[in-house]
Amino acid sequence: MARAFDLRHAALAALLVCMSAGANAALFEDDEARRAILELRQRVEAMRVQSEQRLTDENGQLRRSLLDLQNQIETMRGDMQRMTGQNEQLARTVSELQQRQTDIDDRLKKNEPAKVAVDGREFTADPREKADFDAALGVFRSGQFAQAQTAFAEFVKRYPQSGYTPSALFWLGNAQYATRNYNEAIANFRSMLSLAPDHAKAPEAVLSIANCQIELKDTRAARRTLEDLTKAYPQSEAAQAGRERLSRLK
Repeated sequence: MARAFDLRHAALAALLVCMSAGANAALFEDDEARRAILELRQRVEAMRVQSEQRLTDENGQLRRSLLDLQNQIETMRGDMQRMTGQNEQLARTVSELQQRQTDIDDRLKKNEPAKVAVDGREFTADPREKADFDAALGVFRSGQFAQAQTAFAEFVKRYPQSGYTPSALFWLGNAQYATRNYNEAIANFRSMLSLAPDHAKAPEAVLSIANCQIELKDTRAARRTLEDLTKAYPQSEAAQAGRERLSRLK
């Protein structure tokens, strides 16, 4: 009986030892698991912190990049506005220069010699030259013969080589005839005939010389002039008038 009791006691003790060892092993395993979990949590936390920091850094860099890009865009916009303003100013300047050039060209064209036709004769004359002749002729046609005499005399002096000169001499002679300056009129009619004997008004100039001579009571000279008229320009109206006048001379 005592032996059996000891065996049971020993078995129980062994069981308790085994249970205690198992419990200690379980406790050891729990501690390891906790430590592993803590380490894992720490790693996860560290990774989270690192990730957030990296995201923060990346966001900061992205913001700086966006800010730099925005500044560049604003700078480019300002440059474009300045360039646009400069281009607009340049366009206005070019337009003004073109207008000035057009004005200059127009003025040059107005001052350029042009073809004119007077008394059946064509020649080139400056605009000012034409204007002066037309003005003098306008004065004559208005009946202001003294003023016309001055205007045509100044024209001949100012434009001695002008194609208008024969006509100017003719009208100058007529203005002088109208103001009874017969000798001066004869001189200018003869200058006109010497310069342009084939002029359309040459027959009238010869007839006007005869008229001046008649007014000067130089009948012999007038007769000779009228005879020359009918010989030089037999088909002209002036020659017909000369024949009639010649028949009345004594």
